[in-house]
Amino acid sequence: MLNKIVIRYADKQILKGVTVDFSPNRDIFHVTPVGFSPSDKPLEVRIAELKAIFFVKDFAGNPKYEDKKNFEPGKPVLGRKIRVLFKDGEVLIGTTQGYQLNRQGFFVIPADSQSNVERCYVVTKSTREVKFI
Repeated sequence: MLNKIVIRYADKQILKGVTVDFSPNRDIFHVTPVGFSPSDKPLEVRIAELKAIFFVKDFAGNPKYEDKKNFEPGKPVLGRKIRVLFKDGEVLIGTTQGYQLNRQGFFVIPADSQSNVERCYVVTKSTREVKFI
C-alpha cells in the first residue's frame, strides 16, 4: 500500500515522500521523496533518527489551518485518549490503541478529524511526556 508521509527527524529535518514498506516492528524503511522519478532508488530511513512519521492526506495541506487540540463532543472515540508532548514542545492530542513505554514507537490518530494528518507514528524517545487523558 502506498502511504503519503511527512517525516520529521529528531534534528528537525523534514522529508516528504511515499513509502510502501514501513512497519512499526522494523528499524528501517524506505521512502521515495517527492520529486524523485520512479526509477530513482528510494532512501533508507532509520526510525531511531526520527521524531515522528505523519501519514498525510496530501503533501500541501493547509498551512493556515491549526489542528484542534480537543475531541469533538458526541463523536465516539476508538482507543484511548492520549496527550503526547514532544521534546521540542509540540503537542499531539488523539487516540491510540498501542502505546507501551518499552516500544520504539506507537500510532496516534489525531483528535481533529479535519487534520491533514490521518495518523502519526510517534517515536517514543522523541517524547518528553505521554499521558492518557
